[in-house]
Amino acid sequence: MAASPEVKTAKDDITINQKIFEFIQKNRKTLFISLITLLVILAGFIVIVTVRERTQANALSAVDAFSRRHNELRAHIRDGDIIQQAEIMLLLAELEEFQNRASGFAAARAFSISADIFMEQENWTRAEEAWLNAARAAGRNYFAPISFFNAAVAAEELGNIQAAIEHYNRAVGFGDIFHSAPRAQFSIGRLEEERNNRAAAIAAYRALLARWPLDPVWSNLAQNRIIILAE
Repeated sequence: MAASPEVKTAKDDITINQKIFEFIQKNRKTLFISLITLLVILAGFIVIVTVRERTQANALSAVDAFSRRHNELRAHIRDGDIIQQAEIMLLLAELEEFQNRASGFAAARAFSISADIFMEQENWTRAEEAWLNAARAAGRNYFAPISFFNAAVAAEELGNIQAAIEHYNRAVGFGDIFHSAPRAQFSIGRLEEERNNRAAAIAAYRALLARWPLDPVWSNLAQNRIIILAE
């Protein structure tokens, strides 16, 4: 004969509630301290997040101000204008000071302003360095592949094909978040051609066709280069 199921009574509920009450009464000091500790930790977390967001907002505002100054100087600068050149040097110094204490996207943008200035001055070594710093500060942000691409451009100007290919490869590594990835991949093939590495050039162009077969510009150019190189 099957055992009849146990029936929970009101008396059982009273017993359980009494045990809970006795536990709370017995450990009320410890529970109170634990609750206060949790509240302090929560308050501290809120303060940290608030301060961090405020700091980041202030940093971005500072970068916007740097960018405006650069645009104003670029609009009015003339070759040989000593005053304007001095303003540019002052801006670079302030940017460097800011970069030393900033981080994340704000630092990346600050490095990019410096890089733009160095490119305008055709100081390709400093430009490449600044763009790489911008990429490192950006992390996995969309700004990183843009910075690697521009670093590659500067490396090309220096005649450093190997470094340029490495930078383009790092830009391509971000895939679809970088809209100019097909162009960067094509540039790898172009540079391999430039150093007479036909097999590597064809491989680079084929990689472009495999990843971006529908690209309206660079896939067509890559296909044409493969036909020419295979002749």
